[in-house]
Amino acid sequence: MKVSIGQAAKELGVNRVTLRRWEAAGKIEVERTPNGHRRYDLTKLYGLVPRPPVASRPTLAYARVSSYDQKEDLVRQASLLETFCAANGWTYEVIQDFGSGLNYNKKGLQQLIRRICSGTVGRLVLTHKDRLLRFGSELVFGLCEVYHTEVVIINQGEVPLSFEEELAQDVLEIITVFSARLYGS
Repeated sequence: MKVSIGQAAKELGVNRVTLRRWEAAGKIEVERTPNGHRRYDLTKLYGLVPRPPVASRPTLAYARVSSYDQKEDLVRQASLLETFCAANGWTYEVIQDFGSGLNYNKKGLQQLIRRICSGTVGRLVLTHKDRLLRFGSELVFGLCEVYHTEVVIINQGEVPLSFEEELAQDVLEIITVFSARLYGS
């Protein structure tokens, strides 16, 4: 993603002068617009800024429910996450979201991904794997691995589901979401 010098400086937590100095020293490549404005590729810049060790970075706890009718469940999830993080002595913040596990455009999820990609998150704590996303959580876990963010899932489940059981749950989730959309639930 190409951004202006101001946005790049803000994302990286450095001064604009530092970015200009890195450019002059040949440490970074900068594209210029037709009007001469600098554009920076954030994915290339993140590697230049030293990150604090995982232990000193804050923990993000993520809680999600599918609808506003489940607000009490969201409160319980957030409470469990807070208790778990506090018991481990972590500095934490809880991000709460409403929306389907198939919706990738939830405000909290987008914030979570941006913060992981900024390299400022030490660990991600979830109550269950599917609280993040029903499908595609492996992509977020892959980002966590790249940005050295530990993933902690509190309730892993006693017995892992068989392939058939997991597939049946996935199909039911898809049918539920599309039925709700069709009938305006």
